[in-house]
Amino acid sequence: MSDQMYLAYDFPLLGAFWTMLWFFLWVMWFVLLFRIVVDIIRDDSMTGWAKAGWMAFVIFLPFLGVLVYVLARGKNMGRREIAQARAQQEEFESYIRDTAGRGEAPRSSVDELARLSEIRARGDITEEEFDRAKKLVLSGAGARHSTGSGHGTGSTTSTSKGAAR
Repeated sequence: MSDQMYLAYDFPLLGAFWTMLWFFLWVMWFVLLFRIVVDIIRDDSMTGWAKAGWMAFVIFLPFLGVLVYVLARGKNMGRREIAQARAQQEEFESYIRDTAGRGEAPRSSVDELARLSEIRARGDITEEEFDRAKKLVLSGAGARHSTGSGHGTGSTTSTSKGAAR
């Protein structure tokens, strides 16, 4: 055994340290590799051929490919990730605003009539039920009542949420 190997095994704590260091570097290598592959796939500014070229470069010559990719396109990797995260956040906030606003804001009679028209067009209510519901909306009671499911039961009053299935 060489003196260097003897030194590493003579002190078990040092051997454990080197093992943990190499394991950490190995894990970090795969994290970096996967981030680069995801960045290549997500980048909308590259053509398909450019993506294929970078993927081949990163897969067949991984160390050189990753190094060149980070040097050539690394600065914009963070920008693309931030832009994508912001877009997801805005989409989520928009969804929350739309969902939260549905049950709280009173609908105008125009909105209620448009919704009734859509339900009638789908065939969920009959023409007679539509006319009765339209009269309710125009009389001012449409904010509280609307048409039912319209499956021939003759029921014309239910909550707006129940009819908006």
